[in-house]
Amino acid sequence: MTAQFIVGFGGRALLAMLFILAGVAKIIGPQPFLQHMAQFNVPGILLPAVIALELGAGLSLLLGWQVRYAAAALGIFSLLTAVIFHHGISVPAERTLFFKDIALAGALIAMAASAWTAVLPE
Repeated sequence: MTAQFIVGFGGRALLAMLFILAGVAKIIGPQPFLQHMAQFNVPGILLPAVIALELGAGLSLLLGWQVRYAAAALGIFSLLTAVIFHHGISVPAERTLFFKDIALAGALIAMAASAWTAVLPE
């Protein structure tokens, strides 16, 4: 194994675990998430799709399979999460969550772009 492989896997694993654990938490105890979604007029029927995205794309990142699509989907999801749920940036905790989600979106979109250019012919 090369250092590039180890570092790449480690970075993907750290990022993937955020989404995988979030998906598992939503399966184990969906009620707080449904209540939070309702507060922002997001239909609860979307929760299974959110869980599928977090688990599916998270596992895809972890395994290094279809990274460009998984990272792009999670990047868009993180951007939407910031805008929908954490737009009250006058509250310090919400501001932190907003910028965390924006930063995640940026990292994931950069990862998707990097994975995309790695497969394009020269």
